[in-house]
Amino acid sequence: MEKRAFRIAEIATRNREDALDILQDAMYKLVQKYAEREPQEWGPLFQTILQSKINDWYRRNAIRNRFRVWFKTDADQEQGDVIQALEDTKSENPELELQSGRSIEELERVLTSLSLRQQQTFILRIWEGMSVAQTAKVMKCSEGSVKTHYSRAVHALRQQLGVHWP
Repeated sequence: MEKRAFRIAEIATRNREDALDILQDAMYKLVQKYAEREPQEWGPLFQTILQSKINDWYRRNAIRNRFRVWFKTDADQEQGDVIQALEDTKSENPELELQSGRSIEELERVLTSLSLRQQQTFILRIWEGMSVAQTAKVMKCSEGSVKTHYSRAVHALRQQLGVHWP
């Protein structure tokens, strides 16, 4: 579950380090507050906590970005990740992996262009396999809102992905 949760946070934040922080905070909060609950309750509880942490990150970032403009320096330039630059020697079929990688990159690009609520709805419904009712509970909104956000997300994805998705 943590790999999927990490991808959810990474898509929402567009930043690997922030996504790791969010994931760690969500896992800690789940253990701290809900360890005594039944294991079958942990999944939906974790998703609720994760979505709350993502929303908190957006709120904090909005405030931080107001002040970053005034204090920006050359040291703020992003540096490449050494591990990401390493060559993968375990590839089965490079052409197939390249096409699949491009498709996934394009999907992630389009997902990041969606509104936060559309991202959350699509990811919870498709990647996590939650029902409309479960998604509404996790997102703390009505089932009608979930259906609307999901429909808009699917239409935007279909329109923007076009030939990139097999």
